[in-house]
Amino acid sequence: MTGLSPEQRFQNHKQGIKAARIVKRCGERLVPRLYAHLNPMSFPKAKAMEIFLAESLRKRGYVVYGGH
Repeated sequence: MTGLSPEQRFQNHKQGIKAARIVKRCGERLVPRLYAHLNPMSFPKAKAMEIFLAESLRKRGYVVYGGH
């Protein structure tokens, strides 16, 4: 969770700035339709939603790292 936009955070990952290795190595693009309706969100709400959303994406066939 971050105060940065999803686009900026993805660019940081790709550039190696506070990056998750899997995103740096395998990340291709963002899918805004999966998250646009969720932004902006307060930190407490984001923390509560993280597990639910990760599991929901996994059930739909997406590979999700984290979500804890």
